[in-house]
Amino acid sequence: MTLSLSLSHRFDGFALDLALDAGPGITALFGRSGAGKSTVINAVGGLLHPDRGRVVIEDEVLLDTEGGIYVPPHKRRLGTVFQDARLFPHLSVAQNLMFGARYAPRGSSGPSQRDVVALLGLETLLDRAPATLSGGQKQRVALGRALLSHPRMLLMDEPLASLDGPRKQEILPFLERLRDGPLGLPILYVSHAVDEIARLADTLVLIQNGKVQAQGPLFDVMADPAAVPLLGVREAGAVIEADVLEHGNDGITTLRISAGELELPGVHADAGARVRLRVLAQDVILSLTRPEGLSSVNVLPVTVEAVHPGDGPGAAIALRAGRDRLLSRVTARAVAELGLTPGMTCYAILKATTVAPGSIGR
Repeated sequence: MTLSLSLSHRFDGFALDLALDAGPGITALFGRSGAGKSTVINAVGGLLHPDRGRVVIEDEVLLDTEGGIYVPPHKRRLGTVFQDARLFPHLSVAQNLMFGARYAPRGSSGPSQRDVVALLGLETLLDRAPATLSGGQKQRVALGRALLSHPRMLLMDEPLASLDGPRKQEILPFLERLRDGPLGLPILYVSHAVDEIARLADTLVLIQNGKVQAQGPLFDVMADPAAVPLLGVREAGAVIEADVLEHGNDGITTLRISAGELELPGVHADAGARVRLRVLAQDVILSLTRPEGLSSVNVLPVTVEAVHPGDGPGAAIALRAGRDRLLSRVTARAVAELGLTPGMTCYAILKATTVAPGSIGR
């Protein structure tokens, strides 16, 4: 299932003008506050009439301003999860879930309540009132309610923005399970948190000032030096996949990537599992020769693919590590002193403790 849209809309002091496509998996819209992300979600969901636009899901036109087509929100078969869970306070968790089932089209195929409860780990919460739930639990119930309406696509607008760090870490595994599970439900996911999109997204769309600046597979966009100013110099970094080999008795886990092995703490996945690692560009050190006598054993042979000077004294270096891509941020002086140019080989050093446990996803 695919979503294709083009939108143009003007507010006081702000203009949205963009086009994008979303396919299977999670398509994340990332941008700073005020970039226009929620406007896109509202237009897709039918909560905003854009000045001009066209929205097509599969082969059905939901909006075409030139053709006079507008399908109202309740007929679009889209499930929406907002920043605020918006549960009914007078209903139990089970009753909130079943409220979503009321809107499932008659005869439609989709997950049962039992399936959703198991997927989201709600078994012990069914009799509780919303006021007794944590923020993460409320969002899981809101997600379950949306799933039981049997939507053909989920729209998630900053669903974790109101949660603190521990509550966010509580719900992220459930979203990963939804992404990788049998439902195969496409998701349009809005966030301004890089850690979320790095763990969840399959496709990434970077929006700035109402326009699409970059879009494509997550692994490619995150490793693109040109994306550094869009993501933020302290947040930019590549995402790679690794296989968990073994857990040491000292809490250090050995993982394999295409360029070699890494040793990292805080990996809770079972041996044999495949995980995502977010490696910040500022934490990747470059050396012309293989270093010895370092505390870090994570040394990978890499090839420089591109050197992207920044506006200040820094530069972003695109690296190829086996089949994976990494990103390093160094000073312009280091570029000159090391003679970094596309095609040359060198070594990338990753300090184990810089890959935070919260950035390791399934």
